Amino acid sequence: MAGNSAPWIGSAYLFLQSTCKTIVLPALYESSQKKPSVFKALKLALADSTGSVNGVDMLKVHCSHPHLIVQLKFCKRENCRQFLRSYREGALQESLQNHLQLSLAMSTVPLEMELKTGSEHLDSMLKDEDRCLDCIYREKPDRLRDEEIAELEECLKGMVLHQSITNNTAVKDCASPNSPSLPHPSQGSSPSPSVTFVFQGQEFANRTLTLDDHQKFAKLVSRKWKQVGRTLQRTCRALRGPVIDNLALEYDREGLYEQAYQMLLRFIQSEGKKATIARLVAALEENGLVSLAEELLGLHSNEDCS
Repeated sequence: MAGNSAPWIGSAYLFLQSTCKTIVLPALYESSQKKPSVFKALKLALADSTGSVNGVDMLKVHCSHPHLIVQLKFCKRENCRQFLRSYREGALQESLQNHLQLSLAMSTVPLEMELKTGSEHLDSMLKDEDRCLDCIYREKPDRLRDEEIAELEECLKGMVLHQSITNNTAVKDCASPNSPSLPHPSQGSSPSPSVTFVFQGQEFANRTLTLDDHQKFAKLVSRKWKQVGRTLQRTCRALRGPVIDNLALEYDREGLYEQAYQMLLRFIQSEGKKATIARLVAALEENGLVSLAEELLGLHSNEDCS
């Protein structure tokens, strides 16, 4: 094992295959249009697995039908340990499936995974974490990061910037309610008007969140967006684990609006019709954001929450 003064560096190969015959991951990655979306999903899922955007590096992505093979590099033992736990518990698989579903705009992307180092199949020894760490440490990276990975990193930054600009101008360029690209349910898809909730002694229809709700929340919630997110994560799997902290890092340059927008977007896309105004209002109340809750419910206007 590594000495106290030597850096801990190891490598492994993550084999990915879709169990759906109509979804071929290598073909998607080889597509110039789909490749950035697949790469984004890989990047975010790996960040989720270690709790840091720098917890594990991708050196190269190989297309070997029917597998997509990702060569990984770990620079810290603890990051590798967190990755192994995420992999063993199925959190990495779930995270990648969710990110692929969102990035590729598909209903579901079922996956099978396998982790290897050289001739060792780590799936058969996952309960022995230290043995897995030894195998990964012995397998030193045989290459520097591929130029294509660096280009995709830059492309991902561009995608984030474009998404930020699009979100900030969405009110001016509001799409038709029937637009397939609009991620928000329209008022017509809300639960029955008979489904209500009570706020400050008044009864309100428990509708699904709208684009207007989403943008008001992002504009007014300010630094408390993470607190609201941690309240929502109790009942929303898509926000659990390190997701909220990763969003803060990923959209740090874009500011609080974009961080809050992306958090609530995860909630809406994951929960669908269950992403209701009642759930958001309850989370706002719990975190002392009553004024914002009132704004969303139309109880007053032109007032910012404190």
